[in-house]
Amino acid sequence: MNTIRTAMLLAAMTALFMGVGFLIGGSGGMMIALLIAAGTNLFSYWNADKMVLSMNRAVEVDERNAPEYYAIVQAMAKQAGLPMPKTYLIDNPQPNAFATGRNPQNAAVAASTGLLQALTPEEVAAVMAHELAHVQHRDTLTMTIVATFAGAISMLGNFAFFLGGNRDNNPFGFVGVLAAMIVAPFAAMVVQMAVSRTREYEADRRGAEICGHPLWLASALDKIARGAERIRNPDAERNPATAHLFIINPLHGERMDSLFSTHPSTDNRIAALQAMALQMGGSQTQAPRQAPTPRQADEQRPSGPWGEAARPEQPAEPAKPKSNPWGRNPTGPKGRWS
Repeated sequence: MNTIRTAMLLAAMTALFMGVGFLIGGSGGMMIALLIAAGTNLFSYWNADKMVLSMNRAVEVDERNAPEYYAIVQAMAKQAGLPMPKTYLIDNPQPNAFATGRNPQNAAVAASTGLLQALTPEEVAAVMAHELAHVQHRDTLTMTIVATFAGAISMLGNFAFFLGGNRDNNPFGFVGVLAAMIVAPFAAMVVQMAVSRTREYEADRRGAEICGHPLWLASALDKIARGAERIRNPDAERNPATAHLFIINPLHGERMDSLFSTHPSTDNRIAALQAMALQMGGSQTQAPRQAPTPRQADEQRPSGPWGEAARPEQPAEPAKPKSNPWGRNPTGPKGRWS
């Protein structure tokens, strides 16, 4: 069913792209737009994940230079029944994470150093479970291609603005050019946001199932949202078309749950996870900032993704990695992961 929805979405975006071409240059412009759309599809399928990782300056890590983070991703992938994805770290103080890749066999997850510093291991596990849910549902391919199409349609709108289109072949004249400049990019933006918002709720639900504790993810979302409000993400600000890939909108000040938001309201997502916890046998109904921490919740529900043996009551501090991608401690002397 997900494959059918993806195919329908790609067909709709291609049709929108061709419509913009028609508004700009008539039938000739539509054919050119069709060729561009086909090229965009192929390029996005094979290279969009690399572009997104590069835009955010993500560095691949493994069990040698990020042992605890890598082990968490490995455990969650096993819980989800997925191949081990490539694991990336972003040297950025804003707590956030995203997943990308055209299929589960070529997937990648990325977390910021700010996320690893601000969250407990349980909360990190829940965030990684959420991202792996996107991988499992093939959302990573769909959302990345939609972002590419949205950017390309905006590019066509700019083309119409600067060159005015081919008015001789344009049956709508100036009105058609104006529509290409304003309406088409707006429509692409709405489609992009609607796709992201719908899939975030489903990824929250599946992520909570993978990690086994909805309150872990609820607490993580609360911390990430508050961190994103205070800390800017310059890389995301320079590439706003990729904002919908992150678990929480990384753009400063984008918090409203409206048609123009790439993400659902964090409070609404937390409320859904708390309701899910009650259905699974939990007993917490407090607001996110007053809710028990994931560690406290776990004490009431002793079975975790690593088992009791891997989580003693007073675990020893993990050994300090000998090296990391930057040749220094990525989270500072007070970080949990140092």
